[in-house]
Amino acid sequence: MRSTLGRKVVGVLLGMVVAVGVFAVEPVTIVYWQYEFATKVAAINELIRMFEAENPGIRVIHETFPYAAFAEKVAAAVPAGVGPHIVNLYYGWLPAWQRAGYLQPLPEEWFPTEEIEAEFAPLIAAAKMDGRYWGLPTAVRTLALFYNIDLFEQYGIQGPPETWEEFLEVARKLTVWRDGMLVRAGFGMAPDGQDHHLVREVLIRQFGGVPYSKDYRYVLYASPEGTRALQFYADMALVHRIGEPDFPFPGVAGYYREGFNAGLIAMIIDGSFALGTIQRGARFRWGVAELPRLTPEGERHNFASFWMHALTPRAKGAELEAAAKFLQFITSERAMELWLREVGELPARLSLLDRPELLADPIYGPFMRALPYSHATFFVDEARQRQIMIDAILRVIRGGVPAAEALAIAAAEEQAVLDAFWGGR
Repeated sequence: MRSTLGRKVVGVLLGMVVAVGVFAVEPVTIVYWQYEFATKVAAINELIRMFEAENPGIRVIHETFPYAAFAEKVAAAVPAGVGPHIVNLYYGWLPAWQRAGYLQPLPEEWFPTEEIEAEFAPLIAAAKMDGRYWGLPTAVRTLALFYNIDLFEQYGIQGPPETWEEFLEVARKLTVWRDGMLVRAGFGMAPDGQDHHLVREVLIRQFGGVPYSKDYRYVLYASPEGTRALQFYADMALVHRIGEPDFPFPGVAGYYREGFNAGLIAMIIDGSFALGTIQRGARFRWGVAELPRLTPEGERHNFASFWMHALTPRAKGAELEAAAKFLQFITSERAMELWLREVGELPARLSLLDRPELLADPIYGPFMRALPYSHATFFVDEARQRQIMIDAILRVIRGGVPAAEALAIAAAEEQAVLDAFWGGR
C-alpha cells in the first residue's frame, strides 16, 4: 500500500505534468493592424487561417480601421505599448513613422538584407533607412488605364488609346453633357485618387521634366516642363471638358472608381489594387491598358508603390518571434499568389514577376510591364506632400490660377517639408 507521502509526491508530479502540458500548448497571441479595404481584409483573413493551421502555437488577431483614422490609431496605441505587433503601412509613411518610434527594424537573423535585396523587386529600397529594412511588402502596384469595352464598341472605338492625343479624342467622344450637367464622363478625374501621382511622376516626366533631385532633397517640378504637364491635365476639365475632378454622380456612393463601375465613366486611371473592386463591381466588359504617352515612340513612365508589413516595438521575446514568423509567411510566394488573385496587386518577389503568363495576361500584364519604367516617389511626409500636389491641381482647375504660379506655390511648400526633414537628420 502506498504511503500518504508517496501519494502526495505522485499527485504533485501529475500536477506538474498537467501544468507543463497546458503551458506548452498555450498559443502566443499577436495583433495585426491594417486599414479597411475589403479585398485586402479578406486576403489577410484567409492568410491568417492558413498560417494558424500550420502554426497552432500562434494566434493572430486581425484588427482594421477606417483609412482616415488609421494613422491616428497607430500614433495613440504604439507609444503606449499597446495595439499591434505587426502593422501595415504605406511605404511613404516610413520616414515619419520611423522617426516617431512606431517601428523597429527587421531583425537580421530572420530577414537578412542580402536575401531581401536578391529576392524582392528593386523598389523595395524605399523600405530601407539608415542601412536597415523596416518592413516588407506582400505586393507592389503600378497604374494603368481602365476602360469600358462595351462603351468603346458601342461608339466604334477600336481598342484603348496609345497616346494622350488619342485618349482625349476617345474621351471627348464618350463624354455626355445634358443641360449643363455632366451625365457621363469620358475620364474620371481624381486628383486625390491617383491623379496627383499621374501629374507628378508620369506627365511631368513625359513632358521632359523631373519632379525631384535624385536624392529627393530638392523640388524641381516648378519648371516649363512641369507647367506644360500640369496645364495639360487641367485642360482635360477646362478645355476638353471630358470630366470634372472628383465629380459625384447622383446615386453613386463615391466618385471615380465607383462611377466607372456604374458605367458613368468611360475611363479611369487606377492602381492594380483596384482590380478586385472592379472585378466584383463592374457589370460590363472592361479592359486594362498601359498608360498613354505623348507619341507612339515616346517614353513611358509610371508610378509604383506598395504597402508593407512592419514590426512595432511592442513585439518582443516570444511575440517578436511569432510576429516575424507571420511576417515571413505573408510575404512568401504562396501569400503573393493569393494576393494577386484576391486583391489584384502584383507580387513583390522577383521569382513571380517575370512569369511569361502574367506578363501576357490582358489584365495583369499592363501593370506588370509598367514596373521597369515606374518610379516610387520618396515621401518624407506623404500626406502633406500629396495634399500639396492636389492643391496645385485644384488651384488651376477651380481657382483659375496659372499653372506656373500654382507649381511655384507647391514647390515652395514642398521644399519646406523636405528641408524640415533632411535638416533634422
